[in-house]
Amino acid sequence: MSNIIVLAIIATSIATYLSRFLGAISSEKIKEDSKIFKWFNCLAYSTLAALISRILIFPEGALANSDYLVRFTVIIISVLIFFISKKNLVYPTVFSAIILSFLNSYF
Repeated sequence: MSNIIVLAIIATSIATYLSRFLGAISSEKIKEDSKIFKWFNCLAYSTLAALISRILIFPEGALANSDYLVRFTVIIISVLIFFISKKNLVYPTVFSAIILSFLNSYF
């Protein structure tokens, strides 16, 4: 069992770092204002939005025990903190966990 876990960690590490290495090598030739770059940027944001929506609407594990209203409230507060903090991702991430645990304990 532990050999399979080690093998899985090695395989995923190789896949992750190989793609990052190839991205670093090819990044000099990519123009940030090209259409293909903008398309990949839109694709990345849409994938992230879909994953966040799926977690919000169809949660798994411990998040499934929280109410929809609590989850939506945490998302709205986190977005507000994101814009108030000048698009810093650290503050909404930390405060979302704190707010979620606080609201789950009282509602």
